Amino acid sequence: MRSGRFIATRWLGVGLATVLAVVTISLAVTGRLGLYINPDSSWFAVSMAVLVLVGAVASFALPLGAEEDDGHDHDHDQSRHPVGFVATVAGGVVASGAVVLTLVLPPASLSAELAMARDVGAPPLFAGADVVTLAATGDTSSFGVGEWATVFATTTNPDAFDGDPITLTGFVTPGEGGDFDLTRLVITHCVIDAQPASIPVTGEPLPDTGQWVTVTGTVRANPDGRLEIDPDTVELIDEPQDPYEY
Repeated sequence: MRSGRFIATRWLGVGLATVLAVVTISLAVTGRLGLYINPDSSWFAVSMAVLVLVGAVASFALPLGAEEDDGHDHDHDQSRHPVGFVATVAGGVVASGAVVLTLVLPPASLSAELAMARDVGAPPLFAGADVVTLAATGDTSSFGVGEWATVFATTTNPDAFDGDPITLTGFVTPGEGGDFDLTRLVITHCVIDAQPASIPVTGEPLPDTGQWVTVTGTVRANPDGRLEIDPDTVELIDEPQDPYEY
């Protein structure tokens, strides 16, 4: 009974951490770690995963039960605490299930439905000082959907961007008046903080929600003073290898 508890304790500690470390390194090697974290943070995640694996190997030098040996004589019989025992077992099963799923489920990007659910009605702002400076000088050639979404939401001089050419890739979400929005999820650190950025595309039939497209066209200021994309072409494409902006 005690040895079984010691094995369970080792699994919930070193075992789960090792599985997550292996998954992290595998995703990095296959180029899919960017589906979960900002690529700028990949080096840190991989470094920590390697350290975990080193620690896991070193843990084999410890006998089972060493985790509970603190030099004092305690009664570790959890049967005297049924609520704590049940909570521990339930938590262990949930944690184990979540970690094992990372092994059996293929890596996948966040869905268009999630992006729509995270749309709070007010456009989040993704631009830093450098983007604001570029917008002020009219140099928008490097802008992605996130930067353009900031410009569309904040500009006080829409005519300054009227006529700017764009070629942007994103997925389709429903817009206003039968038009569609070109949308991209923007990540700061990891998928937990992913926020949708959207810009309106006018005068085209609404593709299926979630369909990835590449839009080539021109930024136009409409009579209401709002910016929108007047498309020349809307090409249906497969989801790109890197579906997020950062």
